[in-house]
Amino acid sequence: MTEIPKWHNWVERLQTIARAGLTYSQNAFDLDRYHQVQALATEILAEGLDSPIEKTEALLGNEQGYATPKLDVRGVVFKEGKILMVKEVIDGEWTLPGGWVDVGEPPSLSAEREVWEESGYEVHAVKLLALYDHCKHDFRPYFFHIYKLFFLCELLGGQATHSIETNGVGFFGRDEIPSLSNGRITKSVLERMFELAETPGAPTDFD
Repeated sequence: MTEIPKWHNWVERLQTIARAGLTYSQNAFDLDRYHQVQALATEILAEGLDSPIEKTEALLGNEQGYATPKLDVRGVVFKEGKILMVKEVIDGEWTLPGGWVDVGEPPSLSAEREVWEESGYEVHAVKLLALYDHCKHDFRPYFFHIYKLFFLCELLGGQATHSIETNGVGFFGRDEIPSLSNGRITKSVLERMFELAETPGAPTDFD
């Protein structure tokens, strides 16, 4: 696994402490100190990334309230033994179609929606193949905690269509996997999706 730098963990922990304090504290002095902790996390992030403080403030500033893990869903869709993948506009790399779970939307429906929006294919989620902690696998690190849900989906119809976020859609065999968007999918996790899909009675994989 890729070793996560210590400063990355410091930023995540300080952010968690600061957001909890700012959410629940009422004392003006305590609130001021939690704002200072939040500012310190931003400074450490800027130093670690060698980035202007304004960019790191924008990166962390949208996260408010008590810190809880984010949910990322991925649709696992097969056709004739090949897996559906999309090419991300943002980095030019490939991943399983997916994204964040919307508030008020069941994760399975989020997976179906994301597949439709990013690939043009209509699917129906039939099984939760895996639930992984982003930090427990070789994903590129983020500055907030993420749980990743992988849903096996039945292909119903549609056709390959690009979107605002994707400019490539295709089905790939085990030996045809393109360059991967490591913040979203890894080679080992993708291989695990093939294994789980080929074993219908297998239980949901989780950390």
